Amino acid sequence: MTSHAQLPTHAQTSSAQQVFAELLENRVSTGRYRADQQLNPQTIETLIRLTGLSPSAYNLQNWRFIAVQSAEAKTRLQAQAYGQPQVTAAAVTFIICGTLNAHHGLHGALQPSVDAGIVPAKLQESWVDAATQTHTDNPQLQRDEAFRSASLAAMTLMMAAESMGLAAGPMSGFDVNGVSAEFKLSAEELPVMLVTVGYPEEQSNRKQKCRKPVADILSYA
Repeated sequence: MTSHAQLPTHAQTSSAQQVFAELLENRVSTGRYRADQQLNPQTIETLIRLTGLSPSAYNLQNWRFIAVQSAEAKTRLQAQAYGQPQVTAAAVTFIICGTLNAHHGLHGALQPSVDAGIVPAKLQESWVDAATQTHTDNPQLQRDEAFRSASLAAMTLMMAAESMGLAAGPMSGFDVNGVSAEFKLSAEELPVMLVTVGYPEEQSNRKQKCRKPVADILSYA
């Protein structure tokens, strides 16, 4: 008889939904951190492990993350982020990179799923063929996918940080070419976003700004 994983109960599902809803409803983008609080490597690696669970087309996983945490590296990054103070105050600032030509490594990226019996080998080959056909000599699609994947990963990173009792904030204000040069990114790595993570300076004052009502942002087709 084939065994099946036990499905979550209604109560468990409702509890998980409540926890996630509370994370979303209480999340704020933080710009002020306690500079005396650091994160250990285990915490940083856990954050990135969870971030790596983000979705991507064909499971390309077309991203890379640089954890900027040393004082020297923070100073260099701050200079490329127009002097914004949160870069040096946060425990770590992640450079979220989307990668180009990710289809070249898709077979290897899918192989663990094939070995685990999650993805059939025929589907692996089908995805590799499709990605190769659509991405080869198509720099615009590669760039679009890099930005999509990196943006999804950035949001996952921020939610993971919130779930661990940390604060996070996205940053788009930085010199792209300067960051690429300063941190020796390859020509296939695009710095899409910075995400600061750490302990907020004043938790009691962290309140989410009001959002537009659903009626203003939703339509049906």
